[in-house]
Amino acid sequence: MMHFISNYWKNILVVLLGGTLGYSYYYFIGCNNGTCAITSSPVNSTLYGIFVSAVILNWKK
Repeated sequence: MMHFISNYWKNILVVLLGGTLGYSYYYFIGCNNGTCAITSSPVNSTLYGIFVSAVILNWKK
């Protein structure tokens, strides 16, 4: 497990940062009436942040 973490710590950090930014977007901006697909739920916005950060991370490789 430590070998995996030592090899992929940058990737893990970027994905965690993306999830944090996704949740922050929900918390600070969000959607008041619940009709927004991504920002109406903290789970959706966090997963979207993780997904976008993973795509960006793998896109530049």
